[in-house]
Amino acid sequence: MPYLIDGHNLIPKLGLCLDSCDDELALVTRLQEFCRLRRAQVEVYFDGAPPGQPASRKFGAVTAHFVRQGSSADAAIEKRLERLGKAARNWIVVSSDHRVQNAAQAAHAQSASSEAFARQMEIAQSAPVATPKADRGLSPEEVEAWLMLFEERRKG
Repeated sequence: MPYLIDGHNLIPKLGLCLDSCDDELALVTRLQEFCRLRRAQVEVYFDGAPPGQPASRKFGAVTAHFVRQGSSADAAIEKRLERLGKAARNWIVVSSDHRVQNAAQAAHAQSASSEAFARQMEIAQSAPVATPKADRGLSPEEVEAWLMLFEERRKG
């Protein structure tokens, strides 16, 4: 399922600092890794976009929406849920803000607190990565059978 995430609400739950100049990029980087591991799609919303910055930017499976002064990420998430209509039930909204959680509930979307989602991200990153089984090689009998086949073809 895809996610709608209140970015500034999630940043401190991951041990990142909201005062950092690259806090949003650090979150996007972590979300990209989460998306890679879980094969998920994420839309993350940030308040207070600086003037001249694009309103939305795509980072692989993560789309970051930078909400201009005068509005809020909460309001942008609410509008997105409205635009999704009945399809909102296929999304998970991540925020610990009661306003956003209530909007998710009203749209019949699933919701998760930022704390719970931060734990999901940690679990995803700590899960062992599946690796292909090591090649066991050929048995002596199989090697002999291949050698005989090659010899027959060489002669034939």
